[in-house]
Amino acid sequence: MANTILSNGVRNNLLTLQQTTAQQGVIQNRLATGRKVNSAIDNPVNYFTSVSLNDRSSQLTNLLDGISNGIQTIQAASKGIDGITKLVQSLQSTVKQAQADAAQNRPTKAGTAFATAAETAVTSKSLKDVALDKLIGAPGAAAPVAATASSSGHLGVDTTANTTAAFSIVVGSDTYEASFALTSNTTVRDIVNEINKSGLVTAFVDEKGQLNVKGKGSETVDFGFGVGNAGPAAITAAQGGTSNTVIGFAAADAAVGTSTITSSNITSAVRSNLIDQFNDLRNKIDDLAKDSSYNGINLLSGDRLSIVFNEKTGRNQTKLDIQGSNITADNLGIPRAINTQLAGFINFQNDADLEKATTALTGSLTSLKSLASTLGSNLSVAQTRQDFTKELANVLTTGAGNLVLADPNEEGASLLALNTRQQLSQTALSLANQADQGVLRLFG
Repeated sequence: MANTILSNGVRNNLLTLQQTTAQQGVIQNRLATGRKVNSAIDNPVNYFTSVSLNDRSSQLTNLLDGISNGIQTIQAASKGIDGITKLVQSLQSTVKQAQADAAQNRPTKAGTAFATAAETAVTSKSLKDVALDKLIGAPGAAAPVAATASSSGHLGVDTTANTTAAFSIVVGSDTYEASFALTSNTTVRDIVNEINKSGLVTAFVDEKGQLNVKGKGSETVDFGFGVGNAGPAAITAAQGGTSNTVIGFAAADAAVGTSTITSSNITSAVRSNLIDQFNDLRNKIDDLAKDSSYNGINLLSGDRLSIVFNEKTGRNQTKLDIQGSNITADNLGIPRAINTQLAGFINFQNDADLEKATTALTGSLTSLKSLASTLGSNLSVAQTRQDFTKELANVLTTGAGNLVLADPNEEGASLLALNTRQQLSQTALSLANQADQGVLRLFG
């Protein structure tokens, strides 16, 4: 079959029309897919750059789930610390309730009386006042002298040879040793004041004229009084209780294991009832810490949390590692409460133990605050990186789109222009055909 021969004008117009149609197809495909680069053929550089950017954006988006889980894990631990803090504060309240009830087992001893009925008769004073006004000694004294109407009397210490007095008081692990000047004017009242400076025991003279020494805890009190020509000598004498009999006590009261200033072993019912409350609250600390986990990780049980922030590996990987702490009542330094004196436990009948418990609980709160601060700092880092990762993923996606996505407005305008051009090409082709047909008229 012979090829159809087209005139030059028709062929040019037909070619233009074909090109316009092809361009329309390209633009219609862009509008249909929303992309101006659909394959590497369209634009290799933009296509592969876009793929790389989208891949990284996808990887970062996938990391957001891990970051979110990490944030929730930290928050779970933080809530756990808040709860444990409240429990410790409740323990403090329990200890305060126990302290508000007077201890019934404090070691107490009353020495022999410093005054007699005969002395009260001649001085017109009470036994207590006679005892308090009595001097400790006098120059050259060899024996006690009774009070008279004109003299307060003394306890028989020679203040010429002994110019210094001292006390040695031991309660549990606490020791008080101090010396003070001893003169011919030093009275029993001065002795009471010096004893009260120790902070370990309290002293007073009762209505019977007896010196009373009372411990502040429940431990046995080792109480010694001594005199000498200087501070060291007086303290050494006090350690052996060489002058205990002068103030109505036994020398054995200054020796460890032989002192008669011991606990009465009478327990307070109120304090006993608070023991179970204290121990129950203490147990709840362990329970709450165990329940502060999220997705299998518990930062209050010593677990380790790792939050990955980028898609890289090895040294180029950025992450946040958080080592948890094993939070238990024992690790917080909170012993169990009992009703007797035993190492490693809180004796609720002992004021000294309750004071130590108060100090321990204050220390526990400090530790919890420090841990809460650390978790808060890590939480801030994780939340900041979460926001950054979201924004960076969005930047990458937007950048990838800028390289391959079509502008609907621009493509629409181009398609409209091509449609117009197509119509004009069709008109031109029709005119070219009409010109060719004009030749036929010559043979009409």
